[in-house]
Amino acid sequence: MDGTMVILSGAKRSRRNSFYKESMKAGTLFLLVLIVASFPMHAQKTVEDRVAEFGAVADKRLKLLFEAKGIPYPPAKVTLIGLKQEGFLQVYAAGPNGKFAHIRTFPILAASGGLGPKLREGDGQVPEGIYRIESLNPNSRFHLSLRVNYPNAFDRQMAKAERRIKLGGDIMIHGNRVSIGCLAMGDPVAEDLFVLAAKAGLKNISVILTPVDFRVRELPPGTEGLPVWTKDLYRSIRQELKKYPYPSKSN
Repeated sequence: MDGTMVILSGAKRSRRNSFYKESMKAGTLFLLVLIVASFPMHAQKTVEDRVAEFGAVADKRLKLLFEAKGIPYPPAKVTLIGLKQEGFLQVYAAGPNGKFAHIRTFPILAASGGLGPKLREGDGQVPEGIYRIESLNPNSRFHLSLRVNYPNAFDRQMAKAERRIKLGGDIMIHGNRVSIGCLAMGDPVAEDLFVLAAKAGLKNISVILTPVDFRVRELPPGTEGLPVWTKDLYRSIRQELKKYPYPSKSN
C-alpha cells in the first residue's frame, strides 16, 4: 500500500513538473514575442523608394553634366570604367546614335588589393574584366550599391582550367568610404550612380575594371607574375577601351 502511494505520488510530481516546464516555455515564448513587438520594424526599401528619395537631387546634378556633353538624360547607354592604379571611376554615356562621351570622373575613395585579377574568395582583390551591373541594392550596408556580375563567364572558365573554387562574389560599387574588394565612392556619388543606373536600365550598363588606363600607359614593373591568361584579358580590355575617348583636361 505504502509502495503504491509512493509510486502514485511520484507520478503526480512528474506530471506537475512537466506542466510547470511547459508553462514556463509558453511564458518565455510570449515574453519574447512582446520584446520583439516592442522594437520598431524597419521596412525594406525598394529601388523605386530610393529613386523617389534621391532622384530629384541626383537628377539635378546629372542633367547639368549630360547637357554639357550633348547627351540626352537618361542616356541610351552607360559605361563605368574603374581604373585601379589611377584610383578613378569614369562615367561615359551615349545617346541614340551610340557615340560615347565622357560625362564625369569620380575619385574612388577606397578599394583594396593591388593590380591583377580577383582569383578567389577572400583575396581582397577588385576584379578585372568586362562586366555588367546585374542588380541594385537599395538596402546596402554601405548606403546604396550597384552589384557587378563577378564572376563572369571568363572568370569561371579560367578558374575551371586552374581548378580554383570559391571565387568569391558580392562585388559592389557602393557608398561610404571603406571597402574590401569593392569600389567605395562616397554616399553622394553612390546616389547619382544608383539613380542613373535605375533610369538608364541595367541592360544598358557596362562596367570595365582595368588595372591601369591602357589608353595612356602599360602595366608597371613588378606585374610579371600575373597569370598567363591575363595577356588575353588585357588585350580584350585594351580593345574595349578604344570605344571611349580619353577625357580632355577640362573634364
